[in-house]
Amino acid sequence: MPAVDLKAQFTAAKQLFRVSDDPDLMRAQFDAFSKQIPLLYLILISNTIAVAYSYVNVAPDWLTMTVPSALTLLAAFRTFWWLRQRHQVRSDADILRNLRVMNWMTLPIGAGFTAWSFALYPYGDPFGKSQIAFYMAVTVIGCIFSLMNLRSAALIVTLVVDVPYVLFFWATGEPTLKAIAVNNLLVSGAMVTVLFIYYRDFADLVASRKSLLTQQAATQALSDENFRLANLDSLTELPNRRRFFAELSSAFADAERRHVGVAVGIIDLDDFKPINDNYGHSVGDRVLIEAGRRIREVCEGFGPQRVEFARLGGDEFGVVVCGDPEDADLARLGERIGEQVKLPYQLDTAHTGLSCSIGFALYPRSATTAEALYECADYSLYHAKRRLGGRTVTFSSELEAEIRSRGVIENLLRTVDFDTEMELVFQPIVDAMSEHTTGFEALARWQSPRLGWVSPADFIPAAERIGLIRPLTQSLLVRALAAAKAWPGHTRLSFNLSAHDICSPDGILPLISIIEKSGVAPRRLDFEITETAVTFDFVRAQQSIAALKAMGCGISLDDFGTGYSSLSHVHRLPLDKLKIDRSFVADINDNPVSHKIVKSLTGLCDDMEIACVVEGVETRAQLDSLRSLGCDFVQGYYFAKPMPGAAIEGYLAKEREWCDGADAKVVA
Repeated sequence: MPAVDLKAQFTAAKQLFRVSDDPDLMRAQFDAFSKQIPLLYLILISNTIAVAYSYVNVAPDWLTMTVPSALTLLAAFRTFWWLRQRHQVRSDADILRNLRVMNWMTLPIGAGFTAWSFALYPYGDPFGKSQIAFYMAVTVIGCIFSLMNLRSAALIVTLVVDVPYVLFFWATGEPTLKAIAVNNLLVSGAMVTVLFIYYRDFADLVASRKSLLTQQAATQALSDENFRLANLDSLTELPNRRRFFAELSSAFADAERRHVGVAVGIIDLDDFKPINDNYGHSVGDRVLIEAGRRIREVCEGFGPQRVEFARLGGDEFGVVVCGDPEDADLARLGERIGEQVKLPYQLDTAHTGLSCSIGFALYPRSATTAEALYECADYSLYHAKRRLGGRTVTFSSELEAEIRSRGVIENLLRTVDFDTEMELVFQPIVDAMSEHTTGFEALARWQSPRLGWVSPADFIPAAERIGLIRPLTQSLLVRALAAAKAWPGHTRLSFNLSAHDICSPDGILPLISIIEKSGVAPRRLDFEITETAVTFDFVRAQQSIAALKAMGCGISLDDFGTGYSSLSHVHRLPLDKLKIDRSFVADINDNPVSHKIVKSLTGLCDDMEIACVVEGVETRAQLDSLRSLGCDFVQGYYFAKPMPGAAIEGYLAKEREWCDGADAKVVA
């Protein structure tokens, strides 16, 4: 056991005189030495020259000239070498080799200066001998402090210089020199203690710095990953809306600085919602992923322009086309994207197809800010979907004029007298089986003195944009109720409400007051709301609907199938009727998908025990199909076009005459 302890102690002692191979500690030591070692050699050179000068006249020339010159040249060479290391990049192996050279060079250099000092000692008088003692003590202290970052080298210098120093001056027998030797021994012991403490702290500091850098690297990696996830669409793994607008801002700023063009495109998948309704959301998600992959491949392979691509949300994607594109480039990109999107999508055993509409806007022709450029692209997309369908539209002067006309409509709406310029027409709602009129839907019309007839599709959104929809709704409701008061007591009035009517904090209260003052029983009223209005602020919409229901009014969900609300919202609302959008009726006898959608929606109404109303019926064949599917109510041009309130009495009279005649034929 004792032998083992001695061996371990010997091994530990050897480690004190070796250079550590820890890469971070080595680099820290090397960096420190490149600054400190020149100071060490400066101390040696200056002190050596001073001692040699003092002994010039009393000692041989080889001791005062030759040996000091050789030692000084060696120190100067090493100083120059270390000064050069400050600006060089070295490998870990190179650093370790140089530190080891430095470590073992302290032995001959220290021994050389010590031997030279002892050789001069006999030639001096008492003052000269004291100078040698002072020179050796001060120089070794300076050297140890300069070598403290490399503990092994500092210990070697201490042993090579201080041990002979103490023994030599103790052996002189001179009390003063013996006292100096003892004092130097004590100082050296204290310095070695300081050396161990300093080196330990230095090594700990390097280790702490390494740990901190590791933590910073991990934090940076985590930050980078969070940034990537924050800018990534979780479904398609494409850049998301946030990343898209960041890319748009960067590309726009670059184009502005370089005075070149940049384009923004918005891509919308046509007829995507029927896929969700018919096959389910999991299939819809797969279609989105595949469509996104196809569009990305087109964008990545499109040249010479660089195209950034992202999913904006839902079935909408965005592109930023850099590199000064022209109209022909955008048309070519849109054509390639459209061709890829139109290819069949295999969904298990079924196949389905899509098309896409694309709107582009080009800087600097279309807009002067990134936000305005995006709005122009969005309006181009709106134009493509509304009028062309499945096409690519680039923002043009014609579309700019159209936007300006929107501004004209908005400005005129701010000054219009709703009671004189706004009119109401009424379209019958008919029982699908008996074909008797059960009510009328009130529809707004605007005959402007300046613009002529303005479509509700233009002035209703304009009124919503400028905050006039609520006073417009209230004015029209007063007049609609006044007209309904003259109808037979069983005839209902359907009236449309916007998102602003049912989602503003006090939007429903004026409507309740109007109903109470009208003299029309609330049970004769059906308020129609859209899916978009419901999802605008579902909680507040739910509260408004509950207030209307409490009065006895009916609630219809309008244009069902064209919005993006979920069935969970529908189940949570106290609905009385669900209106199926006319877009599914136009080709119900030709398109199996439309037929299936209407069939599923009528089944949904039956399950929820609410009535089903279908819009846009124009032919007998459509009516027969809807009756076979179990639709409760229908409306459309097959029965009557919207009519002024004054024409309703005559319409109902003719209907009664027709019914009386039909009954007489049956009796006969």
